[in-house]
Amino acid sequence: MDWIAGMWAVFRKDLRVELRTRYALNSLLLFVLGSLLLVLFAVGPQPLTARVQSALLWIVMLFAASIGLGRSFVAEQEQGTVLLLQLNTRPSMVFAGKLLFNLLTVGLLTGLAAGAFLFLLNVEVPAPGLLGLALALGAVGLAGATTLLAALVARAARKGPLLPVLLLPLLIPLLVAGTSATRKALAGLPWIQAQDELLTLIGFAGATISASVVLFDYIWHE
Repeated sequence: MDWIAGMWAVFRKDLRVELRTRYALNSLLLFVLGSLLLVLFAVGPQPLTARVQSALLWIVMLFAASIGLGRSFVAEQEQGTVLLLQLNTRPSMVFAGKLLFNLLTVGLLTGLAAGAFLFLLNVEVPAPGLLGLALALGAVGLAGATTLLAALVARAARKGPLLPVLLLPLLIPLLVAGTSATRKALAGLPWIQAQDELLTLIGFAGATISASVVLFDYIWHE
């Protein structure tokens, strides 16, 4: 099978399953809106600093991703389709297809969370370009890490709580850099003052996806 065709087939299969069941979309939607409404109720009318606003936004994104993005590999185990994929596709096709699906899901999550957050808390963004770039790079890194760890978790006997537990220590560099870059965007600082954070986000995304490509073959055929 052609590599692009194989990758696209895996992506389309996951997308069709998600559109039919809406498991991840419903989980993400309920968690994001519920979390933001809880924050809005707890904060009330008092203004928040840019540091607190950025931390709250990334907390919502992290835990929403850990809840909604680990399902695809677990579903393959439950439905008994792992062997079918192993026989008809190469590991790199499966990883790329799952990564593309998770990128789409994280992109929707990021847009929803950021939009609802800014609207509900009435947050002004003096540097929207910096904010968009920080969130986009963070979404790529989050999708890369989640895709590999979801495949690992799917092999475990007790799948439920493992993904959030494994994600948190791995994502510390991403969370620190993403929160700092978001804070600077909300504070209206120039791009040059966030270059270290942006470079960290780029490096994290590149290193995570590269390591995932190398390790996925072993995890997939374990």
